[in-house]
Amino acid sequence: MPHNPIVLALLATLFTWFMTALGSSFVLFFKSIRQSVLDTMLGFAAGVMIAASFWSLLAPAIELSAGSPYPAVIGFLLGGFFLRIIDLLIPHMHIHPDGVEREGIKSPWGKSTLLFIAITLHNFPEGLAVGVAFGALAYGGSNAALASAMALALGIGIQNLPEGAAVSIPMRREGMSRGKSFFWGQFSGMVEPIAGVLGAVMALAARPVLPYALAFAAGAMIYVVVEEVIPESQAGKHGHLATMGVMLGFALMMTLDVALG
Repeated sequence: MPHNPIVLALLATLFTWFMTALGSSFVLFFKSIRQSVLDTMLGFAAGVMIAASFWSLLAPAIELSAGSPYPAVIGFLLGGFFLRIIDLLIPHMHIHPDGVEREGIKSPWGKSTLLFIAITLHNFPEGLAVGVAFGALAYGGSNAALASAMALALGIGIQNLPEGAAVSIPMRREGMSRGKSFFWGQFSGMVEPIAGVLGAVMALAARPVLPYALAFAAGAMIYVVVEEVIPESQAGKHGHLATMGVMLGFALMMTLDVALG
């Protein structure tokens, strides 16, 4: 491999962070966004994450295990279980169309701190997934494997564009200033380079754990999608648009992975 996988993971997740910041910058021009558009964008993001979990993470994990599903199954379940424990223990807050919801153990922390934690929990699995995908290239990664990792980063970046807006604009609607709404919105991507480097290091640590690491990232992403993204997109009166967004996001990510990988 002519390039350092950790450097590639860092560059890829810096791109996903940039796309999140670009989407969050919409709040500088719009105070609100139609709920139908917001629900569709959230559905689109969910579709991309679901497709990426299989095509870019679970399928390679099974292939690396010589066709055995067990490492992928174990890693997948561990990823979801880990996110569930974190969700129960760490105080955080989500913004919904009908108000805010606090989760985790009780805490005196303010709204901004709780929002930051929620955003970190939401986006960490995405950066981790990209990092693990690039870290896998250290073990004789082919051009196809590199293209697949790049497709994953591109797909995550594309879905981060509407996701950034979906994070920052509701904050503005809750009364935050444009500057603060943009800051917290782009922070949802700032954590991804950290997670990306961590994922690449984890993949490089030991070849036998790589299938588990890939599946772990997939399980964590699916947990976030099912626990937060899809319910939020379906909470209003535009569930059908959110569903179409899921279909479009899945189709786009599948096309990217197959065409590039």
